[in-house]
Amino acid sequence: MARRAALVLTAALLASSALTACSTEGPASGPASGAKAGSGKTITLGFAQVGAESGWRTANTKSVQEAAKKAGITLKFSDAQQKQENQIKAIRTFIQQKVDVIAFSPVVESGWDTVLKEAKDAGIPVILTDRAVDTKDTSLYKTFLGSDFVKEGKSAGEWLTSAYANEQGPVNIVELQGTTGSAPANDRKAGFADVIRTDGKFKIVASQSGDFTRAKGKEVMQAFLKSQKDIDVLYAHNDDMALGAIQAIEESGKKPGTDIKVISVDGIKDAFVAMTEGKINVVVECNPLLGDQLMELAKKVVAGESVPARVETQEGVFPQDKAAAALPSRNY
Repeated sequence: MARRAALVLTAALLASSALTACSTEGPASGPASGAKAGSGKTITLGFAQVGAESGWRTANTKSVQEAAKKAGITLKFSDAQQKQENQIKAIRTFIQQKVDVIAFSPVVESGWDTVLKEAKDAGIPVILTDRAVDTKDTSLYKTFLGSDFVKEGKSAGEWLTSAYANEQGPVNIVELQGTTGSAPANDRKAGFADVIRTDGKFKIVASQSGDFTRAKGKEVMQAFLKSQKDIDVLYAHNDDMALGAIQAIEESGKKPGTDIKVISVDGIKDAFVAMTEGKINVVVECNPLLGDQLMELAKKVVAGESVPARVETQEGVFPQDKAAAALPSRNY
């Protein structure tokens, strides 16, 4: 009798153990739709954004956030407020949190080797988005996703040289540069200069940073208008600075797009509206909607798959006469 009771008790304990094991297996495996790291857990991506300095950047952030959610990737997001020290701090925090992959759009090009080596030593792959870094050790990051800023500058210069092909000159240009030391500011300036230097009638009479913001663009343009007697062309490294400068031009009594031709880069909706109003002459597109491509690259590098060293986005050039037709399709 005692032996039979013991057998019943043993069977009951085994059944209980089996039920307990089944009840913990589901939650431990994570959501079925989530992107998985090699261990089977959901991928965690640490993303250190430059800031929210422009409409372009806002669209870029939204694209990353929405794409992460759609891909089932856990996103840890940091806004650096356009300060390199904030981005470095965020990256170190991501390393401490042992995220699976880090992505960031560097505020400036230089000064990243130390923190990137820390990520590499921790075994965390890094993806550069939108902006590149200046380093001799390209093993510190897996890939770059974004635009060719030099090409964008060249496209701006090519439009200008074509538009003024039959003019004798001189053609006086003022330039609103992006954040000092940043990849888009350096490269858009270099690409533009490479093209216009082939014709001596084009002269950059003033060039200053507007920090990619509308308010600073207006402030610097006001200074240009006071210091320069004759301005024929404004070349702005992004749309927000161009839109701020347009306000300054109008307040000075001149007509943007007519008295002063305006060339800009990015392609935000507000710039297309300004083109339909005749205030901007051409916009060179820089696509901010990188989220889906970033998530695909994140999955691949976490899985240990090989990826191209550089993944470029497809972009176009929109002169004023194409603005109205393109405006309805602008998503940012």
